[in-house]
Amino acid sequence: MPLPYPDDLTSLVLRTDFGDDAAWHAVQAAVDAADEHTAATYVSDPRFNQADIQTLVAEEDEQIVTVFLADAITMTDPSHSLLAVDLYDEPGRVFRVPAQEFFGVSANLSIANMDFADFADAADESGTFRGFDDA
Repeated sequence: MPLPYPDDLTSLVLRTDFGDDAAWHAVQAAVDAADEHTAATYVSDPRFNQADIQTLVAEEDEQIVTVFLADAITMTDPSHSLLAVDLYDEPGRVFRVPAQEFFGVSANLSIANMDFADFADAADESGTFRGFDDA
């Protein structure tokens, strides 16, 4: 199941949980509200329902290096944390990113200003990237 290509300089946000359409719309609204610029290409295709990380890693053709999953946790988490999945450097490595942090992560990954590991290594003990500590 090859992944669709995101629009230029945006990141692919792939819906993998189809239990609540209102929650999906809330996720999109939260991501879009975080910045005035468009950072996401949203894909809501039932063929990705419950798609797992290993399947996505195995199917990717190295054109897409990162995908953000809107999974069951994303849909119920008040911060709508997306699951970022590395498909290139360390295929299958993950971290969560709340909607409010999505734009910074997406923008830096899209222009190769930073690597996936920069964010994953800065994730907290829950595996969530909440920004860089300036202290």
